[in-house]
Amino acid sequence: MAVLQGLRDAGVREVVLAPGSRSTPLALAAWAADRAGDLRVHVRIDERSAGFLALGLAMGGHAPVAVVTTSGTAVGNLLPAVMEAHHAGRPLVVVSADRPDHLRGTGANQTTDQVGLFGRFAATTDIRTSAPPSQVRETTAAVCRADAPVHLNLQLDGLLVPDPATPWWPVGGEDGADTGIPEDDDTAATRDRSRPTTLGRGPRTLVVAGDDAGPAARILAERAGWPLLAEPTSGARAGANAVRTARLLLGTSLRAGVERVVVVGHPTLSRPVTALISDPELEILAVRTRVGVATDPGRVAQVLDQVPRVDGDPEPDEERWLGRWRAADRALSAAIDAQVRSWQQDLPPGELHPLAVAAEIGAAVTPRATLVVGSSNPIRDLDVMATPFEPLGRRFVVANRGLAGIDGVVSTAIGVALARPSASRRLAVMGDLTFLHDANALRLGPDEPRPDLHLVVVNDDGGSIFSLLEQGGPDYAAAFERVFATPTGTDLAALVGATPGTTYRRVLDLPELRATLNRPARGIEVTEVRVPRGTRRADAAALAALAAAVVDGAGLDEGAP
Repeated sequence: MAVLQGLRDAGVREVVLAPGSRSTPLALAAWAADRAGDLRVHVRIDERSAGFLALGLAMGGHAPVAVVTTSGTAVGNLLPAVMEAHHAGRPLVVVSADRPDHLRGTGANQTTDQVGLFGRFAATTDIRTSAPPSQVRETTAAVCRADAPVHLNLQLDGLLVPDPATPWWPVGGEDGADTGIPEDDDTAATRDRSRPTTLGRGPRTLVVAGDDAGPAARILAERAGWPLLAEPTSGARAGANAVRTARLLLGTSLRAGVERVVVVGHPTLSRPVTALISDPELEILAVRTRVGVATDPGRVAQVLDQVPRVDGDPEPDEERWLGRWRAADRALSAAIDAQVRSWQQDLPPGELHPLAVAAEIGAAVTPRATLVVGSSNPIRDLDVMATPFEPLGRRFVVANRGLAGIDGVVSTAIGVALARPSASRRLAVMGDLTFLHDANALRLGPDEPRPDLHLVVVNDDGGSIFSLLEQGGPDYAAAFERVFATPTGTDLAALVGATPGTTYRRVLDLPELRATLNRPARGIEVTEVRVPRGTRRADAAALAALAAAVVDGAGLDEGAP
């Protein structure tokens, strides 16, 4: 009870619980706190899914969330979620039950060395529950007040079940800290009040906004009059300076005019952007992320503690520079949309082009909507097709980009949706392998909180992301299908049908997809969209050629050195 009271003192209101024997006292106290309305409990049978559900709740609610497990391999299954939380700066609290230290190293059942299990990703605080309850409560609260994952390891000994005649949670409720109102990407305030670096006018500058950059990147670009290259989960892909087709334009002669780059957030989606921010010939300034790390893959950047400022009005050359990027983006966006419509018309009935699907997903993110995006192709397709939003729409577009894995995305999406009940629309999009990797997340018990969530699975029966890389070339074709594409042929309708309370549908055309996304979800609804896989490499080459033709043909690089 003292541990849960300490968690609540630290602002925890959501607890994810995986069943086990050693964690019995925590489970029963959490159940009683849930009944009292002081905590909300979520039970999952798979610890890996439990960890990512907690991560999604922390991401969506901007507050620490606890995940409780028993001892042994149960704790180890939380490592992927802890690694993602560490790299993304999410307040995830692992609470693991353990044997008392005198049984460690004795071969006792389900006993391993859990202290330091997560290494540098989450420090362990080893707590003897024989300590006074007030000390346990204070220690727990102190450890959990961090924007990073932490690990509480509880040595539990003796009788694990509480006395049935005594309260398992304080009668009459428990006072605790108020977690406040969650921040949105369009409303988050700058918390660092120290004086920022002031940049001089003159160099042709791009602002690159990666994951979790926040609105400060957009504000800098607009005040300075510079083009903004913002990823979908940056929280900055809005306003007149945001360049929708930035990734493709970096492959054209416009790239030669760049002299300075300001990097905010954690950009990870494209090789052209990585090459840009790694160029030793450019002036690169990289702002530290919430975990204190600046994205500087080329080790060439001047590192800043916060987003810089710029004084004065844009110079004429800067205005021309922004104008060329805007004109190129408008022309290329129109050309891409026309090309995608043509590709869609050439497909057989029942198949949709993945870029057309991405365009529909982007359009469905209306004001106050929430979208969770899976890794690999879905987020990259959105990066090309999603039109920048108008500012201050309070949209919340997120992904697990700390390590950009495909594991745990369904659980993360459910957690984000549960944490944002007032959202106008709750959406998630991911590939079939990402969905299959975390399909256990749909196995919710009848008493578990269940969000209203549209979950779109873009199914190309395999990992088409690899076809865009070197191993997707003709020299490796003989091995590609088995060891990279990894098709499974899974019947998603049957899989979803085995999870009570989850609705399945397959959409056959774009109007049907649009109608599905525009109506309110009732519970968790899985929508399958089948797309071709074999054209990915050719389509990417066609878009690159289209970008070069648009920029060079219209003379939009005029004036670049």
